[in-house]
Parts: sequence; structure tokens; C-alpha cells
Amino acid sequence: MFQQIGDGVFRRRFESLDLNVGVVIGDDGVLIVDTRATHQEALELKEELATLTWLPVRWVINTHWHWDHTFGNAMFPEAEIWGHELCEPNMIRFGDQMRVAAKGWLPEEQHADVDEVVITPPTKSFAEMASLEIGRLVQMTYHGLGHTDADIVIRTGDVAFFGDLIEEGAPPSFGDSHPLSWPLTLQLATETLPGTVVPGHGDLVGREFVATQTEELSVVADLASQLLAGELTLDEAVAAGPYDEATMRSALLRAQVVA
Repeated sequence: MFQQIGDGVFRRRFESLDLNVGVVIGDDGVLIVDTRATHQEALELKEELATLTWLPVRWVINTHWHWDHTFGNAMFPEAEIWGHELCEPNMIRFGDQMRVAAKGWLPEEQHADVDEVVITPPTKSFAEMASLEIGRLVQMTYHGLGHTDADIVIRTGDVAFFGDLIEEGAPPSFGDSHPLSWPLTLQLATETLPGTVVPGHGDLVGREFVATQTEELSVVADLASQLLAGELTLDEAVAAGPYDEATMRSALLRAQVVA
């Protein structure tokens, strides 16, 4: 069910992938944040939206380019699709790899749905900041390298959608990340933090949770720096980290690749 979290602002936490979708109701149309992982999942989202409002979806914003947030884009052909300027080229470049990744996460009965996805990148992009006036102001900002190279924050009223810059219910995912930069990016993104933060996955969070995760990411970055400087071995850095062994190895090995 949709949960109201602000004036005309809702979120839907789906069981599949524990993914959050945002909804902002404007004067003559609806804006949604992320579109789920397949065409079929996006159609389910559209059916549920019809129980919330009769207004058409006129805007889509992708928090970043990963498949679980963007593979439903094609099901909103009437909408402007917004994202960071790196979102479109990365969706095209890594499209085939993302199909493989999606099948690794989704149950086998959804694999045919993944094959049917028409990868549809944003049609509107920005470098640092953009805004939409839809009857209420919606602001999009980019703060630097983090979970990917194209994560944005969407703010409206006292609500902010952070995508996978913030992760609740599981450790952050480092597969396409920039571990050395992520803490500073998050600090810049949270200099003025609203009352309600919607992560890409999991439950709603607040200032204390964000501060804790920022500190954890700072520890990861520091350990990665020591590893790169030869001051720690990989095993020593993994053991000293704030996350489980598999997550720490992923983060530290990724830091070696993108340093």
C-alpha cells in the first residue's frame, strides 16, 4: 500500500527487492521516483497508482541507472524521464550486464520478464541541479560519486528520496560504487536534511540513521585508503570494517579498481 509521508507525497515499499517507489501528486499530473525492475512490475505499479489518483504520470525521475530502479521506464511513454547526465550513457553501456545481474536477483519465473525489458534511459538530464514545478516544487541535486557515478537526491517539502546513497535493511551495495568518495558525497547531500528520508530500499530513516551510515562509509573509505597505501592487508582491512566480510571485500576490491 502507498504510505503518505508528506503533503501529496507517498512512497510504496514493494516486497520485490524491498524497493521504494516515490509518488508526488501535482496539480495536473503525477511524478514518480523510480519505476521498478521489469515491465510487468511497472504495470503493477501503474495499476496501484490508479487506486491513489486519476491523474496521469507526467514525470519520472530515476535516482540512478541501476536496473532495479529503471527497467520499468518504458511503461511510462507519456512521461518526461529525468536523471543525471551520466544515467543515459550508463544504461546503454551496461544494459546487457544489468540483464544478467537482474536474473541473478529475481526468481526464475521473472527471467522472461527481464528479457522483454526495453531499456529506456532518461530523456531529460542535468549535471548539478534541476527542478520541476508541478504544483509543488521538486528539486533534483547531484553531489558527487557514491553508490554509482550518477546518484541524485530528490527533495519536495520535508521529504527527500536518496535512492541507494542510503541503504536500510541491508549493507550498502558497493558493486559500481566509489568507496573513497561516497562519504563526502553523502555529507554534501545531507548538509540540510529534511525530516523524512526515503532510501532506495528498506524502511524510512531519519537524521540519526543517515549520520551513522555516513560514519560507517567513512570507516570503509579510511580502510580502503590504508589498503591502497600498503598500510593494511586486505584481510586486515576486511576484519576492521563495519560490515560483514562479503560486503567489505566488495567495497575494498572496488576501491582498488576505481582509485
